[in-house]
Amino acid sequence: MILQPFKHQEVTTNFFLDNPRAFCTSDPGTGKTRSVLDAIKQLQGRTLVIAPKSILEPSWGNDIKKFTPHLTYGVSEAKDRVKPFNDGVDVVLINHDGVKWVADNPHHLIGFSTLIIDESTAFKHHTAQRSKACASITPYFERRILLTGTPNPNSILDLWHQLKLLDDGERLSNSFWKFRASTHTPITMGGFTNWEEKEGIQTAIFGLIEDINIRYKFEDCLEIPENFTTNITFDLSPKHRAFYKELKRNSMLELNNDYVTAVNAASLATKLLQAASGIVYDSNNNPIELASDRHELILDLIEQRDQCLVAFNWKHQRDALIKLAKKRKINYGIIDGSVSTDQRSKAVDEFQDGKLKVIFAHPASASHGLTLTKGTSTIWASPTQNAEHYEQFCRRIYRAGQDKRTETVHITAADTLEERAYNNLVNKRTKMKDLLELLEL
Repeated sequence: MILQPFKHQEVTTNFFLDNPRAFCTSDPGTGKTRSVLDAIKQLQGRTLVIAPKSILEPSWGNDIKKFTPHLTYGVSEAKDRVKPFNDGVDVVLINHDGVKWVADNPHHLIGFSTLIIDESTAFKHHTAQRSKACASITPYFERRILLTGTPNPNSILDLWHQLKLLDDGERLSNSFWKFRASTHTPITMGGFTNWEEKEGIQTAIFGLIEDINIRYKFEDCLEIPENFTTNITFDLSPKHRAFYKELKRNSMLELNNDYVTAVNAASLATKLLQAASGIVYDSNNNPIELASDRHELILDLIEQRDQCLVAFNWKHQRDALIKLAKKRKINYGIIDGSVSTDQRSKAVDEFQDGKLKVIFAHPASASHGLTLTKGTSTIWASPTQNAEHYEQFCRRIYRAGQDKRTETVHITAADTLEERAYNNLVNKRTKMKDLLELLEL
């Protein structure tokens, strides 16, 4: 039996049907995929879906079988890109980077009328190869739909190329440079130029795109128990603290010998966050453990809870957590770039069946398309620097189908860059939501 869609999903489906250009920025977990599929089944012609590789089958494939089983689909994989195009299936699924192959072989798009770009922020950089490739194929489609719950993770500049893919530059200008000049003020410091958003510009941008945008806030359309954020802070050991301070002092000396750029400042931030995590690398790139108290704390938290999703940022962090999970005989799964699609699906299924106590996951691999509603806790082993990954990853558990109170736990080393990193994530989410609030229905 096919479940009836929620009211907001029905409204979203009708919006897609009524608007040949549509930008859906509803929150993660609101069921955007279902709304699109219900629209596709009523449209003429074939559909190309461009989405993250990790969710082609686990999310799109499964939802097609669940909600629109009469639609046929195929996955265009690197080993055989052309097969689903030649098979004549209704929906062809291809990963973000696969669009470059499509751009080189546009004759395969004959008979297609609808283009769906899922997690469209993957194409926010207009100079990236895949962004250029995507822009080259959009004219082949009469209908275009973009989906993302985090449209401007860093600034409103992230919106420009996404909108250009939709309307060919009609609303936000055909030129990135003109768009930036009209929305930002250049501030020159130390020979480098930073661009600051003009006051009130987000309201102006909303006015330009509101006719093609639909957005629903998660809490307004789904009734589920509240999610709470908890900060758990611990002190570094004296030895660990001394190492961290020395690394910070030496790194700052390196920066002071040159202009501080975004690149070298980000490099320093990564180095300090890694050191705070408890493991550093020697000259041969071998990991050296400074302390294990953070990892012991995380395993304690896992044991105290029903089921957890734990975000790790580095391989050494993953390996340390796995080692302790084995020692404590905790059933675990892994989702990162090293696991296959089948292994990933198996981990999700076993977690949802209650067979796994925890899944250790990298935000880049598990921030989209996963439903892990049997879990109640999302634990950040250490902060990410990617606001979009943070926003999306936190919604793997807190989403439609969740019937229990949930929590998001930040593990923080006191008096380190981690505190500022979490604050920056919250600030970026607030800044992003400043615009999203304007887009709510």
